[in-house]
Amino acid sequence: MTFDVIKSLHIIFVVSWFAGLFYMVRLFIYDCEANDKSEPEKSIIQKQLQLMQNRLWWIITTPAMILTVIFGTWMIILNSDYYLKSSWMHLKLGFVFLLIIYHFLCQKIMNNFKSGIYKWTTGKLRLWNEVATLFLVAIVFIVVMKNTMNWIYGTIGFFGTGILLMVGIKIYKTIRKKRN
Repeated sequence: MTFDVIKSLHIIFVVSWFAGLFYMVRLFIYDCEANDKSEPEKSIIQKQLQLMQNRLWWIITTPAMILTVIFGTWMIILNSDYYLKSSWMHLKLGFVFLLIIYHFLCQKIMNNFKSGIYKWTTGKLRLWNEVATLFLVAIVFIVVMKNTMNWIYGTIGFFGTGILLMVGIKIYKTIRKKRN
């Protein structure tokens, strides 16, 4: 297998992993919203959403994470002289490590929901969903910009994206309240 094929597979599984994470938290939000329904509607909706969560998690999201790590590690092994000496790669791997923690925290939320434990509000879950967006932005910019990136501007851009996401969520909540 050529390096470009391995790199392509790595990117494909990164995209699949993020898609799974984004959709998963969306399902969590719908699951929480179902708590406001009366029976039997609440139980029917939550049962279906938890089935969807389980399938998404174990058939798409977790395998995509594992394959992302496998192909990423394979790329590093094939070109270790370059990757292990590059400061941008160390920073990227730090964000990937945090993303893996995020992944397992989502799994904990899923397992809590299955057990009927709802510690998260829909508002907090909406914010939680944006954490993955911040990881995506950081990782993509680090990989694309590599050593040409001025880290001060990169840091400002990272936090600027976070602030814009928070403002967007606040505007969305205001519009949503006005509609209801």
